[in-house]
Amino acid sequence: MDYIVLDMEWNQPWPGSPSARKVLPVQIRGEIIQIGAVRVTEDQQVADEFQVLILPKYYRRLNRRVSKLTGIKESQLKENGVPMEEAMAAFREWCGEDVVFLTWGFDDITILRENLRLYGLEENWVSRWFNAQMIFNAQTDGSTAQKSLKSAMEIFGIEATRPAHDALGDAYHTALICAKLDLQKGTAEYGDALKSHVNGFHGAELPGCLDRKVFYDYADKRAALTAMSGKENKCPTCGRQMLGSRWFAQPGRRYMDLAACPDHGKFLIRVRLSEQADGTVRVSRLTYEATSEAAQTYARRAEKADPEDPRPSSRRRRIRKPE
Repeated sequence: MDYIVLDMEWNQPWPGSPSARKVLPVQIRGEIIQIGAVRVTEDQQVADEFQVLILPKYYRRLNRRVSKLTGIKESQLKENGVPMEEAMAAFREWCGEDVVFLTWGFDDITILRENLRLYGLEENWVSRWFNAQMIFNAQTDGSTAQKSLKSAMEIFGIEATRPAHDALGDAYHTALICAKLDLQKGTAEYGDALKSHVNGFHGAELPGCLDRKVFYDYADKRAALTAMSGKENKCPTCGRQMLGSRWFAQPGRRYMDLAACPDHGKFLIRVRLSEQADGTVRVSRLTYEATSEAAQTYARRAEKADPEDPRPSSRRRRIRKPE
């Protein structure tokens, strides 16, 4: 059995562009334009490599931010890119039969499955996969925080020798990290690591945390935040529904709100949104005392952060500019 360390780059349409308004047969978050993969043998030796550029069919115009981040140009895709079907056939043949996929994060396999589904291609062959971040955390500091590839390389003393945000470059550096892990043990204990990740709320809570809970299967961010400020916004003391104020965004799909119970006063709510394998949203929710360190952080961030209003735009109050 081999481990296939996989990384991909994908294109996304510019918001408001004709491509963004396209109705596709399968909903996707991005169309794959590059695949990079490195084989790690069963005895954990970094072996051969694979890479391919894919000519996009649906989002043909390359998002300039994607181009800037990856260094990939439209001209490269037109000249060297191959159709998705051809790329997948070559990749699957290179992988072989008895393989397990490793990615750095949860997104790549989900994006790959969406694209395979879009093109009507079989997807069962990528069903055996693990997020190497979870194994890395379990075998290093035991934290539940998602670490960047760069941070993990620094912890293991791995020097970058390939470009970042290049599918093959990132796959190669991930393979070097994986070669230093106990992959057999890590995959065997992956269920515990994943459970710790979900229940750990992606990082240790700050002092003053009163309650923690996970919610599942919201259609999107707006539905999740609406529920968190509505029916799930319950007082940790009496269980009554609290009145929220305004969500403020933080890095990493995190949001903060200050809620109030009529009987027990104010509480700080912190949530983190994560996408599940089926595209729905999971919410990790923490409730803090109003006098906690976290609440003080909210007060400071509220002065700087952009507010996130979960209400539909049609229901927001329109403010007329003075003439």
